[in-house]
Amino acid sequence: MSRVGRKPIPVPAGVKVDVQPRHVQVQGPKGKLQIAVPDGVTFKQVKSELTAERRSDAFAPLHGLARSLVANAVQGVSAGFQKELDIVGVGFRAEMKGKTILVLNLGFSHLIEYRLPAEIQIAVDAKLTHLTVTGIDRQRVGQVAAELRALRPPDPYKNKGVRYTGERLKKKEGKTGAK
Repeated sequence: MSRVGRKPIPVPAGVKVDVQPRHVQVQGPKGKLQIAVPDGVTFKQVKSELTAERRSDAFAPLHGLARSLVANAVQGVSAGFQKELDIVGVGFRAEMKGKTILVLNLGFSHLIEYRLPAEIQIAVDAKLTHLTVTGIDRQRVGQVAAELRALRPPDPYKNKGVRYTGERLKKKEGKTGAK
């Protein structure tokens, strides 16, 4: 039996869970999410806990997955998720244009305008080099952070580019000059 699938999901106060045969709808102070439940996996709510059960061992691979997706939804609508990015490089910066467009200067000949999905927010610090991506959907927050990092991945020689906060990079040694 799946160790992850066996764990109950605690439902915090202020979060409402509606269990349907094909999906689970979670509503909390930060928003509302609907998670599709794969065939063979069902959820039962007892007081302030949700448990995932599978029909047979044939659905074992989906048991832990479904439980994790619903647990992430419960955490997202109650506390939310965030990823932090740092922009490293001379003249590299980011700023918000309105609430939906992030303008990035990453050393190219042009500015990059990144349009944010509706449920994602980005905060830019005062130095214009630190971004905080927040939202209620864990997958979306991670995807937006990955897309921003992919615009200018860290260079292994100069370590310039967009990186996750706390990411450790291995700096390579450049060519040695002719002697």
